[in-house]
Amino acid sequence: MKRWLCLFMTFLLLLLTTSCYGLRQINELAIVTAVGLDVGKTPGSVKLSVQIIRPADARGQTGAPAGGTGQPIYSISAEGDSIFDAIRNLGHFTSRRVYWAHNFLIVMHESYARRGIADMIDFFTRNHELRMNTWVAVSPDPPDEVISTITGLEVVPGQAVDRLFRNIQIVGIAPASDMRSLEEAYLSRSVEPVLAKVQLVKRGISNKKPEEHGSIKQVELAGAAVFYDDDKMIGWLSTIETKGTMYFLQKQKSGIEVVACPGSKDQRVTLELKDIRLKVTPSYANQTPRFDIRMITHADVVENNCEASMRDIREATERTLRDKLTSDIEQAVAKAKQYHSDFLKLSDVFRNKFPMEWQTLGTDWNDIFAKAETSIEVEATIKSTVLKTAKQEVK
Repeated sequence: MKRWLCLFMTFLLLLLTTSCYGLRQINELAIVTAVGLDVGKTPGSVKLSVQIIRPADARGQTGAPAGGTGQPIYSISAEGDSIFDAIRNLGHFTSRRVYWAHNFLIVMHESYARRGIADMIDFFTRNHELRMNTWVAVSPDPPDEVISTITGLEVVPGQAVDRLFRNIQIVGIAPASDMRSLEEAYLSRSVEPVLAKVQLVKRGISNKKPEEHGSIKQVELAGAAVFYDDDKMIGWLSTIETKGTMYFLQKQKSGIEVVACPGSKDQRVTLELKDIRLKVTPSYANQTPRFDIRMITHADVVENNCEASMRDIREATERTLRDKLTSDIEQAVAKAKQYHSDFLKLSDVFRNKFPMEWQTLGTDWNDIFAKAETSIEVEATIKSTVLKTAKQEVK
């Protein structure tokens, strides 16, 4: 008996001293931080581009490699009949296994998005290594160029775009679109996806040639791509249309508006919106849906370049602010109706209030939504009115 007990204890100790199951050495992996998808040269094919981090050369934190002698990233592309086939073809010229767990971004070219992104959604939601909070965007520029552009502040381009997405809600000119929100809209019966627009803009200034302003391309996150029929891109939203859309999608609580001073086209007053509340009330009569949209907010003056005191021009400035916010929302609603794409999620509020009617209207909702009546009411007040110009204070 003691002999069997000793054998059992020895076997148990051997199990405890074994290495980690499924261990993968970092020097054996090609760690992907950004992915680009484009149409291939042959009809129906996919061009996959990946940004692979080089750990030894990406340890610097000032925008330049510090741990090695090469570039902080390594970008490669391959084509295939499907995304998975393209990934397998990467193995023809990369010596490491592709590892997705640290991927920040998926960028699709406009032509790829217009063809349909159902295959992308299917593959990346099945991939157990990919995180569902991975950002997703559409670009009019080649994706392989977007994911390879090194910014001045971050060593890894994928990480730079990741931080752009995390801060974008402050300005509200692009949606914080990730795989989770994309899959939710794709699986919805009526809501259509809307993804952020990323592009390259010549804005960077070379330290060696500061006189050549705009000589370096930088990644810009502004605007959005709108989809219909679940997975096909139909068009773009401008920054103004996107700003109006964000009030519906991401419940913006704050924002910045710059409006003209009363009686002047050249002078401006900058207002910071606080506690923004948007409510959509649906109704249904004569077989036609109607949506009453109401926004309530107040604003603080953060910069006043008007000649008059804000106390004197408060009411006129409030009217201008209300007109500006109303116009932003109107443009977003008009674009949704033009595209026959309910990316504003108005179907959700209608279905919650009229579940029986939805059973009939839901099948052709995008066409019905395009004919729906809408009314927009904005209540905006300016709270801080004590700031005056220097000339008025000196008497």
